[in-house]
Amino acid sequence: MNLWFRLIWLLLTACFRPRLALPAEASKLAFRVWPHDLDTSLHMNNGRYWSLMDLGRTDLVLRSGLWRAVLRHRWLPVVNAGTIRFRREMRLFRRFRLETRILCWSEHWLVMQHRVLTQSRGGDEILAAVALVRAAIYDRNAKDYVPVARLLAEIGVEAESPEPTAEVVAFLASEQVLREATATPR
Repeated sequence: MNLWFRLIWLLLTACFRPRLALPAEASKLAFRVWPHDLDTSLHMNNGRYWSLMDLGRTDLVLRSGLWRAVLRHRWLPVVNAGTIRFRREMRLFRRFRLETRILCWSEHWLVMQHRVLTQSRGGDEILAAVALVRAAIYDRNAKDYVPVARLLAEIGVEAESPEPTAEVVAFLASEQVLREATATPR
């Protein structure tokens, strides 16, 4: 995480923003492109998108109350797969919003969507980038991923996963193919 000031701001302001009811509600964070976000082409660096998306997931954990269980059990949030599609460049001082939501889940992992939204010159909302990530919470003591049902129970939620959309199915299938192609023989 190389966004220390933004992270500190997120931590300090999370308690003043409304609680998120997971899995239905999305985190919405407002940002601006600053000089340290730029690459040599003078638009937001592609790696910066991923770093900002870390903040979106952190906001979900904080504002849902899941942070208490993560700290209590010394669990570790991890992302084990991700894909991103860039649609519009983000230039210096451009305002944008990051929306992070849970789309679906299996026994041990969640698929989350990150959308980076900005406004056109005419004021219409436009999608600058969209990403899908597969994330989980790892229990260091058990040396295993925490079941999603337990995560949701920690915040008082009992829910069934929505059916994955076509893009989620394609994302998970491509991740499985890549995983098999890079598996090391034992």
